[in-house]
Amino acid sequence: MKELSRLHSSSAILAALLLALCVACSSGAQAKVTGADIYEKTVKSTPLYADPELEAYIKTLGEEIVAVSEMAGKKFTFTLLDDEALNAFATRDNYIYVNRGLLNYVSNEAQLVSVLAHEVGHVTRGHVTGQEERMTGAKILSTLAAVLSNSNEVYEATMAYANSMIQSHGRRNELEADETGAEYMAKLGYDPTEMLSMLSIMKDNESAQKKRAKGQGVSKPTYHGVFSSHPRNDARLRTVVTKAESLKSDTQRDNGAERYRGLTDGLVWGVNFLAKTTAPERYSDMNLKIRLNFPKDWTLAEDNNKRSVSASHEGGAATLSLKPIARTSQSPEEYLYNYLGVPMLVGGKSISPARLKGFTGILNTDNPKTSTRIAVIYYKLNAYILKGEVLDSNDFEEFDPVFLTAINTFRPISRAEIAGQKPKVVKYVRATQATTYDVLAKSLGISVADIDTLRIINGHYPSGEPKAGDWLKIFEQ
Repeated sequence: MKELSRLHSSSAILAALLLALCVACSSGAQAKVTGADIYEKTVKSTPLYADPELEAYIKTLGEEIVAVSEMAGKKFTFTLLDDEALNAFATRDNYIYVNRGLLNYVSNEAQLVSVLAHEVGHVTRGHVTGQEERMTGAKILSTLAAVLSNSNEVYEATMAYANSMIQSHGRRNELEADETGAEYMAKLGYDPTEMLSMLSIMKDNESAQKKRAKGQGVSKPTYHGVFSSHPRNDARLRTVVTKAESLKSDTQRDNGAERYRGLTDGLVWGVNFLAKTTAPERYSDMNLKIRLNFPKDWTLAEDNNKRSVSASHEGGAATLSLKPIARTSQSPEEYLYNYLGVPMLVGGKSISPARLKGFTGILNTDNPKTSTRIAVIYYKLNAYILKGEVLDSNDFEEFDPVFLTAINTFRPISRAEIAGQKPKVVKYVRATQATTYDVLAKSLGISVADIDTLRIINGHYPSGEPKAGDWLKIFEQ
């Protein structure tokens, strides 16, 4: 399933990597990485989605699937991550992860079960701890750490390697997991063809992402999916789904659309900035739209009257302050020397944190016992003055690299993050005779690309329109 979606987030890359690479570790002195180790790394990078009822729902469905599998009675751990990517993945020791972003695209309970059953199938068929590649526990964990760092270079390298593994092993494994998942669905009384519907949504999303990338003149790497054609037209997939239908339970379930709507009405859509863990040393001003990471473990203090903020090292041996004042049309260097009247700095140089214009150097003071680094950074109409000071000049050499590191973390806060303070959420509306996607787009104020997304999440991509009475998912702020 995962190979059919376009995935950019760190957890998506993690899924690719783990499916292809998370295998038995070498014995001897080198420790074996566990599912718990991977869980710890994952939740440190990506928070859990704070919805106990939805989390319990996923856990219940997952346990029902395990109960009809070959591993009935074994402990599985189902985790809901607050990540916007359309993704789910399995790791060693029976850990199954579902991204909140995947739930945005699911239309009913049966589709969600198809995803969970597919991932359980990867576990029961031994794909997660298969023999694709042997790595030490330390190597797996260090790779996870690199992947979760959001490095573009790591992304490209990881995807290239994962794709090569998928071509040799993944196609077979994915089809087998789909076949297994469809069997579990049938045994539980769900219609296995809902798996086709879910895979189709993921394939449509991939197609829309490719179209968008082509329109922007860029090439974005995608997973090379198991099915080059659309899932509904793929003979191999239809064969395994049809085969599963012969195992249908005497007690049939509906697709659970109403239950699913009730549990996901209000589900966060897109990036959820409110869920991101903020480092305690980070200072953010949502009015000025700027942020700065002060040195770790330093004590922050704000002076609202002076519109300044500072952080002090334990014991007061060093402080770093930030204060905005009106800028001029001069360069940052000229601003320091001509406007502020700062004497010639030692080691003065231009800086460009977040591609902004700035200048910094060491200030000669009248007091030989103190030393100060001063910097100015321009952003919009303000000049941001930063001063790093030590009480004893003998300590300056130790603290100056800390000052410079902090100064270079100065960043504007993006529009997306500001908007994300009140994230978009999923809402369900009933279509009328007059409802079209163009009408929805105008009422919601969304773009052409968002119209494609609306069609995808409602199963109408690329050009379908809703019928009167249909339940439609929309996203609004």
